[in-house]
Amino acid sequence: MAWSSLARCVKDLEQAGQLRRIEVELDPYLEIAAVQRRVFAAKGPALLFTNVRGTPFPMVANLFGTMDRLYYIFRNEIPLIRRFLDQAGGIASFFEHPFKNVRNIVSMAGRLLTMGTRSMRARSAPVLANTCTKADLPHLVSWPLDGGAFITLPLVYSEDPASPGLSSSNLGMYRIQLSGNKHTESEMGVHYQIHRGLGVHHAHALARGIPLPVTVYVGGPPALTIAAVMPLPEGISELRFAGLLGGQGVSLTKTSDAGLPILCDADFCIQGVLGPVVKPEGPFGDHVGYYSLQHDFPVLSVRKITHRTNAIWPFTTVGRPPQEDSVLGAFIHELTAPFVSRVFPGIRAVHAVDAAGVHPLLLALADDRYTPYAATRKPRELLTQALHLLGNTQTALAKYLLIAAREDVSLSVADVPGFLRHVLERTDFSTDLHFLAAMPGDTLDYTGTDLNEGSKLIWAVAGEKRRTLGSEYLDLPALPRIPRAALAGQGILVLEGPLHNCPRGEQDPELFVLCDMLAEWEGASQFPLVVLVDNLARATASFENFLWITFTRSDPACDCYGGRECVRAKKWSCQAPLLIDARKKAFHPAPLVEDSVTTEHINQLAGPGGPLAGLW
Repeated sequence: MAWSSLARCVKDLEQAGQLRRIEVELDPYLEIAAVQRRVFAAKGPALLFTNVRGTPFPMVANLFGTMDRLYYIFRNEIPLIRRFLDQAGGIASFFEHPFKNVRNIVSMAGRLLTMGTRSMRARSAPVLANTCTKADLPHLVSWPLDGGAFITLPLVYSEDPASPGLSSSNLGMYRIQLSGNKHTESEMGVHYQIHRGLGVHHAHALARGIPLPVTVYVGGPPALTIAAVMPLPEGISELRFAGLLGGQGVSLTKTSDAGLPILCDADFCIQGVLGPVVKPEGPFGDHVGYYSLQHDFPVLSVRKITHRTNAIWPFTTVGRPPQEDSVLGAFIHELTAPFVSRVFPGIRAVHAVDAAGVHPLLLALADDRYTPYAATRKPRELLTQALHLLGNTQTALAKYLLIAAREDVSLSVADVPGFLRHVLERTDFSTDLHFLAAMPGDTLDYTGTDLNEGSKLIWAVAGEKRRTLGSEYLDLPALPRIPRAALAGQGILVLEGPLHNCPRGEQDPELFVLCDMLAEWEGASQFPLVVLVDNLARATASFENFLWITFTRSDPACDCYGGRECVRAKKWSCQAPLLIDARKKAFHPAPLVEDSVTTEHINQLAGPGGPLAGLW
């Protein structure tokens, strides 16, 4: 629907029975987030907390908690979006091929510009109606070790100082620290990761020796949130895309004291500037399921905070998947999946595996057409495709990239166990593993050699099956310091080992010996992937646990070992099996665990006759 405000969307959801009001007083310190997580896990309704301790503003969560609710909110606009993308030839080709299908593209471009934005007089802008202080805002703290309160659904707007204007603007979602550490009442921390538009704008401002105007919005039409997390190519304004998705233009205005246009229909508007000053930010529970640690990040000097009358503060909880952002990711993937091959020619499908923490594991299906005459199939074009994926958009953050030639029509990247089986059946361990060391990495991944630095593994397979995978446990030889083992899936063996005690970036000498022993084992061909963990029962309790532990607790270059491994012409190779050391390391951050007192209190409120009864 064409929602002009968050309040109207909330009202519609309530009337449709998809939102529940929570009127009991709850604390934004740990309690509210704990409730939201439980309701999300139960696929429950959206939640409007009307009595939030310490703030006059209500808070809404779980708006995007189910795919059904997302499709309900955007029920009239989704067909239009798909039609636009299809007629324009896909987002990327829309800009890369401006003279192809000119009449059609000009028509759709006109629609995007018309529906994208519209002007409003400043005195009529709802978001400018009232002022408040930072202390008045809801101070959400989701996890016990968080370094303070954070805005979890901010809409951060900036423009490139090299070419100001809407066409070079960025509307992104970056963590904004409200309180804690050394931030004053007029400061907020801004945590932007690599591969983000705000970082480019900030770099251009610093190079010119000028502060970068930044406006942080909270709330507003739900289309703004989708646009802010949508992986749009450079050159497409998120605001204009939000206007298309929302079914009507995004209202903008200008004021004499604001350096940037104002989003009129947002609920909150925080105006400020980013300069060269940095201060400690974090720690903060994040989507990989661990805390991101404290580091220096830029400081937003806040000039003014305004809000609309009866403003609502939307939020979510970030933690180990699945969470609400998982549903957002799935929704965006459905919208954009048909156009993957236009952004990445030759790539037929990609899947950032949510259960593995999203960025740690990327599956891809691609064409391999370089040598169709060759008697033996070997990955060729796949490697070019893999480098393309690792050099563009958010896929560049992938740590383990498993890419397979599109030869089996039944193979799907959405079927993670099936895709892993396909890869393991075909891997030639002497040729198919390609490591990239000391690469830019996900800011939230601490398995590498430094912040924003780690390694990547391109695991590419093509051709016929090389082996039959084992599905029943085979007795292992006597292995030093390995008391237990179990299967995690076909061809995958999990070992429980001693605690890891090596420094960051150093390999464990015991595992070279272990892998050489496994290479002599009769089951090496049947179980070509071995994963070493601290707790066997936890790692094999579910396939999701296996994926999360394996790929969030390992760095490819440091934590992969193989039988009789060698380097020839700087190319690493081994014999089966490949071993991944997924033990928790001393330098890894702590996993996210709820506060026990909060858990007990929330459970009491949800008991029979309690104010939260029946929510989950």
